[in-house]
Amino acid sequence: MSRFIDRVVASTTAQVAARRAAVPDDELAARAPRRAERPFAAALSAPGMSLIAELKRASPSRGAITPDARAGEVVANYARAGAAACSILTEPDHFGGRLEDLVDARAAAGIPLLRKDFIVDEYQLLEARAAGADAALLIVAALTAERLAALIAAADAVGLDALVEVHDLAEVDVAVRAGAGIIGINNRDLATLEVDTETAHRLRPALPAGVISVAESGITSREDVARLERGGVDAILVGETLMRAGDPVRTVAELLGR
Repeated sequence: MSRFIDRVVASTTAQVAARRAAVPDDELAARAPRRAERPFAAALSAPGMSLIAELKRASPSRGAITPDARAGEVVANYARAGAAACSILTEPDHFGGRLEDLVDARAAAGIPLLRKDFIVDEYQLLEARAAGADAALLIVAALTAERLAALIAAADAVGLDALVEVHDLAEVDVAVRAGAGIIGINNRDLATLEVDTETAHRLRPALPAGVISVAESGITSREDVARLERGGVDAILVGETLMRAGDPVRTVAELLGR
């Protein structure tokens, strides 16, 4: 793990323990519906390039982006623009997120929602379902192979799709062996926080047939999207470009060539 991942995983683990002490697993499970009403995987596998539009107030590499963004308003605009799904960053310390953003997003739009966080515990999957998520991000770099497989199974058990994030060929192998059906290729190196947009192009051919592919980070133009589509990528996840856009609806249309 990188030092950044180490720090975030440690703080996340402590925060989960505190929340579990306040609301035990069985009580939280009672609040979580068992099946997703808005299938995330199906939204990404529709014909053409699918867009996961992200609510992102800040990032470790760029600092504050739109710290006052309102989740419901942002997600409503994304849905109106034609996003296939939305990613809601709920990590508080580095990304300015909160679990309540999922609740607000769910009330604002009917498209599938991804909980994007550093998920290391089954408890966080219950939280995601209770708050209205349809999928959860699992980062290979933050988990052992055994924990990844266990969390993929736990997500399925509560009706969540799992978007499994990789950064290199070794992580692709771990994700595939763990049974990932959706693999996100992150162009950002979590050790240096630098972006190499060639990463998605290098790793996409290593994904087995039938696995849904998602390219993440550094996607800023229509040409970026068109090249990824030609390379067989099924979906893109875009956050900062949309959050900084004066007109996110127009920006979505431009990225997708509509």
